[in-house]
Amino acid sequence: MENPVPDLLLKTPLSRDFYERPTVEVARDLLGKVLLREYDDGQLLAGRIVEVEAYLGVHDLACHSARGRTARTAVMFGPGGRAYVYMIYGMYHCLNVVTEAEGSPCAVLIRALEPLGDLPGSVSGPGRLCRTLSIDRSLTGHDLSRSPLTLVDIPSPAPPSAIARSPRIGVGYAGEWAEKPLRFYIDGNPWVSGQKNPRKLRKSRL
Repeated sequence: MENPVPDLLLKTPLSRDFYERPTVEVARDLLGKVLLREYDDGQLLAGRIVEVEAYLGVHDLACHSARGRTARTAVMFGPGGRAYVYMIYGMYHCLNVVTEAEGSPCAVLIRALEPLGDLPGSVSGPGRLCRTLSIDRSLTGHDLSRSPLTLVDIPSPAPPSAIARSPRIGVGYAGEWAEKPLRFYIDGNPWVSGQKNPRKLRKSRL
C-alpha cells in the first residue's frame, strides 16, 4: 500500500479562523483532521484525529485555566491555533489545541489518532500519542499551521452519524463539570482510547 503521508504536505493547514470559534464546535470539527509530525531528518508521521476533549476556560473546573494565568497556562490566554503541551504524572505529555479568541483560555485535548502510513507505536491515548510522535513541552506555543507539527485540512471519512460524545476521562475532581459530555469521538473506531469506559456515550450529529 502506498504511503499517503508525503502527499499531506500539499494539503492546506487549518487557519486561525478555524480555531477561533466556540471550543465545542472546534472539538467536533477536529475529528477526521490530520496531525502531521515532521522531523529534522525528513521523516514524516501522521494520524487522523478520532478522539478529543473540549475544555471551556475559567468556568470549567477541569480546565487548567480555571486556576488562573500561570507560566504554564499563559499560552491558553493567547490566540487560537497554538499548541499547549503539559505533563501528567511526571512522565506523560498531552497535546492540546488552543481555541477561541485571545483572552478566552480554552483548549481541545487530542486523545487519539488513527495511524496513517508507517506511523509506529501506539497513538491511542494522549500520553502514548505524544510519546510516539516525540511531542513534549518544547512545542508549547507552537503555531499549528507550520512545521514541525501541523494540523491539516482533509475531509473526514466518517459520516456525521458516527460521531459520539461522553463525559471526559479522568476529571472526577471537577464537580459538576466532570459529567459534562465534552468528549467527542468517532464511534466504533478501534483507535479510540477508553473503550471500556462504563459511562457509555450518547451519539450526537455534528
